[in-house]
Amino acid sequence: MFVLLIIAGLGVVTLLVILFAPHIRRYAAGAVCKSTARLDGKTVLITGANTGIGKETALDLAVRGARVIMACRDVEKGEEAAASIRAAYSEAKVEVRELDLADTCSIRAFAQKFLREVNHLHILINNAGVMMCPYTKTIDGFEMHIGVNHLGHFLLTYLLIGLLKRSAPARVVVVSSLAHNFGWIRFHDLHSQGSYNSGLAYCQSKLANVLFARELARRLKGTNVTVNSVHPGTVNSDLTRHSTLMMILFTVFSVFLKTPLEGAQTSVYCAVAEELHSVSGKHFSDCAPAFVAPQGRSEETASKLWDVSCELLGIDWD
Repeated sequence: MFVLLIIAGLGVVTLLVILFAPHIRRYAAGAVCKSTARLDGKTVLITGANTGIGKETALDLAVRGARVIMACRDVEKGEEAAASIRAAYSEAKVEVRELDLADTCSIRAFAQKFLREVNHLHILINNAGVMMCPYTKTIDGFEMHIGVNHLGHFLLTYLLIGLLKRSAPARVVVVSSLAHNFGWIRFHDLHSQGSYNSGLAYCQSKLANVLFARELARRLKGTNVTVNSVHPGTVNSDLTRHSTLMMILFTVFSVFLKTPLEGAQTSVYCAVAEELHSVSGKHFSDCAPAFVAPQGRSEETASKLWDVSCELLGIDWD
């Protein structure tokens, strides 16, 4: 009898989901960037642009007339994504460059070549990321989540900040997550060597994104370079590929999730919206200001994380 009740309950829930699917989808989709701003003559750099929201962001900004440089670890997949963007918009000015955020040598080589060949950079979107992967380390010995999601982008931004300033007005968009609410910066064990939980490691790295954006914005006051972080929403993408459970859940509940196109809207909004030309150090979701957890608003933590990041990367960024 109990089993029959469970089956009947699941049947009712399934029926309700099917009946209300259009309404659920409209709600789950979230806000749309309504800006019609053009980006002709502007140069954009997007990390992790070969898939998911990165690829959709690249397409949107290319349609607006920007030269879009897609920084990808897998160049072959990057070229496939670039080809699909050109197929969707024949006038798209997109190009692919190799960048492995898990290797500081790759980041430095990328930046060195970029600075030699690109004269301006108006928008930098730190989009690439890993989520809930097994315990692994980057080439430089950093835990993978903090190494790629935070330290890799920290170093990349450091190497390109001079060009951004010379290209001002310019914008930096840091893709974070609602998951930052559940993160804490574990300075005593930043690389999870004492204990490891893939979910908590991801949350820590997303909190680091928020703190980095806020601290960088503070340090860039008066330069006409703005920095904001975004929560794209819960997006049905391949970011969950390292977690079988998450992949199953995302498949079952896909009607409640954003598509990559929908998830890209806030990144696009922060990159182009005219009303944000002087807004910096804020966090956005669904194309609107969003809540930041108390630990994400701590100036002390942000400053300490900045110093620790510089030390780990061997740089001096005052």
